[in-house]
Amino acid sequence: MSSSCSIQIAADGRTSAEELPLPEALCPTSLVMRVLCFLALGRPNLDDHWKSLQSEQAFETVRTRLCSILASTITTASVLLAISGVFVSTASPVLYFDYTSPVSYCLLFISLMFAVLAMLTSGSSMIRWLHTDRHWTREQLRPGGYFVLSYLLSIVTPIFFVLSSLNCFIFAMLIAGFSSHSMICRAVAALWMITYVVNVGAILMETMWKYATSLNHAGHRQ
Repeated sequence: MSSSCSIQIAADGRTSAEELPLPEALCPTSLVMRVLCFLALGRPNLDDHWKSLQSEQAFETVRTRLCSILASTITTASVLLAISGVFVSTASPVLYFDYTSPVSYCLLFISLMFAVLAMLTSGSSMIRWLHTDRHWTREQLRPGGYFVLSYLLSIVTPIFFVLSSLNCFIFAMLIAGFSSHSMICRAVAALWMITYVVNVGAILMETMWKYATSLNHAGHRQ
C-alpha cells in the first residue's frame, strides 16, 4: 500500500510539474516579438509553443515540423549556392545577356554569400533541434528576454538568409535582362518581373491575413 501511494504521489508531482503555465516573461509585448513569433512558430505568441513543451508527443511534432523547414532551407540554399557560384565564376556565353556588369555581378556575389550563411545557420539550428529535448528547451525559454529572442532568431534567420539570396539572384537576372540589347531578353525579363511582383504581393497579403487572424484568435482566447 505504501509503495502504491508513493508511486501515485510521484506521478501526481510529475504531472503538476509538467503542466506549467506560461511564464509572464514569455508574453510578447512588442510588435517585433509578435512578428518574430509568427514567422518562427506561426502564432503571434508563445502560448501554443509552450503547451507543446508539456508533452513528448506534441514536442516531437513541433521538432519534426521545424526540422523539415530547416531541411528545405538547406536544400534551397544549396541550389542557390551552386547556381550563384556558376554565374560568379563564369562569363556570359552570349553577348546579349551580360550578367558580369558591376551591379549584376555584385548582386550575384551577395546572393552567394547569403546562400552560404543560410546553409550555416540552418545546419547549426537543425543540429541543435535534433539533439535537444523539451525540458532543456523549456528551461532555455523560461527567463524570457534575450533567450526568447535568440531562440526565435535561430528559426527565422536561416529563412531570411535564403530569401535574401533568392531575391538578390532574381534582381541580378532582371537587371541583366533589362540591360540587354535583345528585345526578347527584355520581354522575358518584363514577364519575369510581373510574375515576381504578383507572387510576392499574393504571399505578403496571405501572410498579413494570417497574422491578423492569429491576433484576433489570440485576443478571443484571452
